[in-house]
Amino acid sequence: MTPRVRIVAYGSAAALVVAGGACAAFVGGVTGEVLTVVLLSAGLAGALLLVFLEVGLGEERDLARDEERRRRRRREGTVEAGRRPWLRRWRRRPD
Repeated sequence: MTPRVRIVAYGSAAALVVAGGACAAFVGGVTGEVLTVVLLSAGLAGALLLVFLEVGLGEERDLARDEERRRRRRREGTVEAGRRPWLRRWRRRPD
């Protein structure tokens, strides 16, 4: 997600929350209460979903980076990540 899209998305969620607050202050009656609940819920839920999206995208980037490292190591002929090479052990003399 580009920084511009991120700013627009979070800004839209914040605008919904502000609009809900404005409805609570300026619109009376049941209509104002319904608008307040709907707008605040939509804004806060949207912000929460965007946070989850950011976490998921971050994990995807980490997985892609790890996979690229594994590919590079395989090409270079080094040991694959996650495997340990066998260590040469000295033979013990009998006691």
